[in-house]
Amino acid sequence: DLHGLLLDAVQQAGVALKLNRTLNRFTQNLEAVTVQSGDDPPVEGEVLVGADGLWSPVRQWLLGDGPPRATGHVAYRALLPQAELPEALRSSQVTAWLGPKLHVVQYPVCGGKSLNVVGIVEGRTGGDLDNWDQGTDGAGLHAALAGSCAPLQDLVRAIPAWRLWALCDRPPMQGTYQHALGRVALLGDAAHPMRPYLAQGAGMAIEDAAELGRLLAQAQDPAFDVPTLLGRYALNRWQRNARVQARAIRNGQIFHASGMVRLGRDASMKLLGERLLDLPWLYGGP
Repeated sequence: DLHGLLLDAVQQAGVALKLNRTLNRFTQNLEAVTVQSGDDPPVEGEVLVGADGLWSPVRQWLLGDGPPRATGHVAYRALLPQAELPEALRSSQVTAWLGPKLHVVQYPVCGGKSLNVVGIVEGRTGGDLDNWDQGTDGAGLHAALAGSCAPLQDLVRAIPAWRLWALCDRPPMQGTYQHALGRVALLGDAAHPMRPYLAQGAGMAIEDAAELGRLLAQAQDPAFDVPTLLGRYALNRWQRNARVQARAIRNGQIFHASGMVRLGRDASMKLLGERLLDLPWLYGGP
């Protein structure tokens, strides 16, 4: 649904969208950035935005800081029509199930027609790190959930097929250079991949895009040059993204806690309820 909205916006703006192209390399100087894609002629422009995800080649050419790190966490994901579930398992709410070294979240999508279920487990391998679309029967998730409550076990057993995704991330951002250098900017997971425990990976990418668009709109004014505008973009974004990355890691530790931390978490949830989840610095800002 979101991709459809974005595609409509691109087409209405008259943008030339070229799909299934592999970027081979780029070069930049003070005046322009040039990209080479496959056998196509080189393309020269004023700015290159690397919004090419966790395994971003643009990031490696720009920063050369190596691959993302494996977290040791894997996600089991399933999306199915609610009509295929027993009525007792259908839901219009967001529900999170927390347990030692794991959690499961379920929520409706597509106007409530489908249910998305994600189980994240620590300490298990998930095949190729860069392949997020591997099929599995969910046996690893079933084993991890042994002894959990009946409603959760019923939900997991009702799902016939899962996709398996080994989670990777990078440490929280350290400075503006990880967002932009010269005429090249990084956006979303290419700049700040984060663990899904705050559910903000796409949110931060959208915020990046809004800020980048706002600043690049000023590029038509000869008083502003592109590298300066990209520098402002990086300055305005990196600290917020670093904070979200760090909080996502902390949330995972809280979600998956055991022992005294787990008891403290449960007592806080019982006392404070939904107020515990409210983060005004994240949800309440402009």
